[in-house]
Amino acid sequence: MNVEVTPLPGIGVRKDFGLANGRRVGVVTHRDGKIDLIVSKSEDPDACLASLPLTAEEAGALANLLGAPQLVAQLTEEHRELPGINTRQLPVKTGSPFDGRTLGDAAIRTRTGVSVVAVMRAGQVNPSPTPDFTFTAGDLLVAVGTPKGLEATAKILQHG
Repeated sequence: MNVEVTPLPGIGVRKDFGLANGRRVGVVTHRDGKIDLIVSKSEDPDACLASLPLTAEEAGALANLLGAPQLVAQLTEEHRELPGINTRQLPVKTGSPFDGRTLGDAAIRTRTGVSVVAVMRAGQVNPSPTPDFTFTAGDLLVAVGTPKGLEATAKILQHG
């Protein structure tokens, strides 16, 4: 997929790509930090059909919604021929005993045998987090392990 980056003098930067239907979808990042999700008109890819302003938190949540499933799908495909190994997305919710604590504090691998292979935060993938990686509410862990281990990990993240 070819993402085009277009400087918008006095405004910021537009990053977008073409869809199969001829429209373009992308993001305008303004110089003042504002973010707009944009969709072009099908008959004129330079004309905007819709623009949706997003807060940084909303942009991060949208990126997690779009990015994490792709990462999980890729890992699932790679583990397809390994019976008993599953990949799952596990959220760190507000109120989790691990909000503000490290992966090492959670001792997930020791307690469940599950490996945390990445953490999605605000649309950014943090691959292979180390034991000193600090979780924040809203993080989405990508974990690999047995179904039983993944279920135990979800409970640990919720209840400690």
